[in-house]
Amino acid sequence: MDNKEMTAELINENEAVFEQLFKKHFRELHAYAFSLLKDWDVAEEIVQSLFLKLWEKNEWSHIQTSIKSYLYKSVYHDSLNYIRRQKVQLKYQTSTAYAMKNDTDDAAGKLKMSELEQHLSRALGKLPEKCRAIFQLSRFQELKYQEIATQLDISIKTVETHMGKALRILRKEMKEFLPLIALMLFNMFRS
Repeated sequence: MDNKEMTAELINENEAVFEQLFKKHFRELHAYAFSLLKDWDVAEEIVQSLFLKLWEKNEWSHIQTSIKSYLYKSVYHDSLNYIRRQKVQLKYQTSTAYAMKNDTDDAAGKLKMSELEQHLSRALGKLPEKCRAIFQLSRFQELKYQEIATQLDISIKTVETHMGKALRILRKEMKEFLPLIALMLFNMFRS
C-alpha cells in the first residue's frame, strides 16, 4: 500500500485525521478561493462545501494526485463554476429587468396615450360645432385650408379664424398634456 492510498484510507476511517487535514489546509484554500472570487464569505463557503462533500461521499480513495493538489484543483473548479453561475444569473436578471422595464414603459405609455385620447375627445367636444368640423378636417383628414373652404363653401379667412379659435381652446384644455405631446412628436420625427 503506497503513501497516497494509506492517507486516503486513514482519512476515510478516522474523523480526527479528516479534521486535521481540514485545519491544515482550510486557511490556504480559503485564501486561494478568495483570490479567485474576491468575496470572503463565498470563498469560505466554497472550501467548506468541498470538505463537506468529500466527507459525505467518502471518495478519498479515488484521488489520483496528492491530496493537497486535489484540494487546490477542486477549489479552483468550484470557484470557476460559481463565477459562471453568477454570470448566468446576472445575465438573466439583467434581461428580465430590461424586459420588465420595457413592459412597464409600454403599459405606462399606453395608459398615458389612452388618457390623452380621452382628454382630447373631451376637449374637442367643448369646441363649437363648426370650429370642431374645421379642426377635424385640417388635422385628422389633413386637408389644406383652401380644400376645407371649398368643401364647406366658406372663405379661407373663416377657416383661419375657426382654426385659431380651435387651437386656443385646445391649448388651454390640453395644457397638462403638452409635454407628453411634444415628446411624442419629437419621437415621431426622430424615427
